[in-house]
Amino acid sequence: MRLWSLHPKYLDVKGIVALWREGLLAKHVLEGRTKGYTNHPQLARFKACQDPVAAIHQYLAVVCIEAESRGYHFDRSKISWNVTPQTLSVTRGQLQYEVAHLYAKLTTRDPVRAQALQACKRIAPHPIFQLVKGPMESWEQIS
Repeated sequence: MRLWSLHPKYLDVKGIVALWREGLLAKHVLEGRTKGYTNHPQLARFKACQDPVAAIHQYLAVVCIEAESRGYHFDRSKISWNVTPQTLSVTRGQLQYEVAHLYAKLTTRDPVRAQALQACKRIAPHPIFQLVKGPMESWEQIS
C-alpha cells in the first residue's frame, strides 16, 4: 500500500489508479471493515489524526478530482464528500524520498512524466498534508 504524500498530479495513469484502489482499501481498514492491513505503516499518520475516517475520505476526494481532471471516471459514491477537514503533517525528508521513489518508477513507465517531475523546482504535497521540517517518516519502509 502506498498512500503518496505528494500531490496526485505528479502520478502517471498506473499510479493514480493504484492510489485510488489502495486508498479505498485504507478507507475500509480505517472504517473497521476488513481484518487485513490493520497495522500497515502507511496508515499510522491517518490513525494519529483526530478523525481518521474523515481524513481518508478527504484524501481520496483530492485523488478523485485529479483523476476527473484527466478524464478518468472514478466512482465518487465510494467516498463521503461531506467531512470535517483534517490536516496531517508530512516531513520534507518524506516528501523528498517519495519524489525519488516516484521518479524511479516513472523513468520506466512514463519517461515524459519523469522528466516533468525532475524539472519541478518545488514539489507540492497532497493538500491534506502540511509540510514540516524533518527526515523521512519513521513509518516508511524502504525496500
